[in-house]
Amino acid sequence: MSNQDNATENAAENTTGSATEKPAVRRLPPWLKKTIPTGTGKDTVDACLEELCLDTVCRGARCPNSLDCKSRGRAAFLLMGPYCTRSCRFCAMESGTPGPLDAEEPARLAQAVRRLGLRHAVITSVSRDDLPDGGAGHFARTVAAIRADSPETTVEILVPDFWGDEEAWAVSVDSKPDVYNHNLETVERLYDRVRPEADFDRSLALLDFAMERQPEVVTKSGLMVGLGEELEEIVDAAVALRDVGVDSITVGQYLQPRSARTLPVERFVTPEEFADLEKELRGLGFKAVACSPFVRSSYNAEESFLTLG
Repeated sequence: MSNQDNATENAAENTTGSATEKPAVRRLPPWLKKTIPTGTGKDTVDACLEELCLDTVCRGARCPNSLDCKSRGRAAFLLMGPYCTRSCRFCAMESGTPGPLDAEEPARLAQAVRRLGLRHAVITSVSRDDLPDGGAGHFARTVAAIRADSPETTVEILVPDFWGDEEAWAVSVDSKPDVYNHNLETVERLYDRVRPEADFDRSLALLDFAMERQPEVVTKSGLMVGLGEELEEIVDAAVALRDVGVDSITVGQYLQPRSARTLPVERFVTPEEFADLEKELRGLGFKAVACSPFVRSSYNAEESFLTLG
């Protein structure tokens, strides 16, 4: 699960105390203030999700763009329940023991895509290390259900690393989504602190595998800033992504979820720095680049896909 899709409106300072204490709220800079959207789609989206018993990463991960997306009739769907088997230190999702898979979930999700008239459907999940295939088959069944119900809709899946299982990689990639997304999240130097159960090289290997196995599928990845990295390290990570053929990249500001187990924001990167970084990343040859404070991997994913031509 990704902070590209899972940060709250409130960044927070580091605190001491029990794991259940919420960190103190830290004042946001002016460029991280969001206006309330005026679109009318929220009630329609909420009603559809409730009726079909579906969850979204927007709600589960407390994304700051949630109201904006819903006001435009959009949602990024969350498969396989809200409980993650990992404990990444940037993530708002709850860790715990997930329940069994819901065999009817792919069909219900496809129905929601059709009812909402989505032109581009984004599907992600928590990490399900408890499952033999990490949930890869569930992703594949969901892609197939959407293809059958809404053949004109493009599909983007944002997948975990499946613990490095190449059979699971193959199952998910061979479902042939239009976009195969796996977030690198942070720079290699910070992995032990930010993503202790993940591996920088393993994530790169998954994206390389996807590109080699299904070269017509767009590969995509996302990074956060504000966790103590240098911007030069972000560029180095982007170079590593291009070296394995990744087509599309997103970079956004990390905002600490209201949980004492998550890491504090080290720095708020200015819009001017984001603009300079975007220019540098475009020079690396990516087909699509989205780089600004509120960018998240699933936010405006349709627009990002359309820029690919």
